Amino acid sequence: MEERVLALLSEEFPDVDFEASDALVDDGILDSLTITGIIASLSMEFGITIPYEEIIEENFNSISGLAKMVERLQD
Repeated sequence: MEERVLALLSEEFPDVDFEASDALVDDGILDSLTITGIIASLSMEFGITIPYEEIIEENFNSISGLAKMVERLQD
């Protein structure tokens, strides 16, 4: 799942190096507009709805966190 999420987001957001950090939000690499775009991309690609309570740093700080969130929401 991590590879699929990474491939999708690397294509959609080529200016962001998702592999460079495991603190993408904490380090200021992702801003609110980029996070909104990530939510839209993941929702369309994986057919999920990301509820407000899932929009937390833990889920968006790394590809691993994003992949785990997607897997959880697909169940």
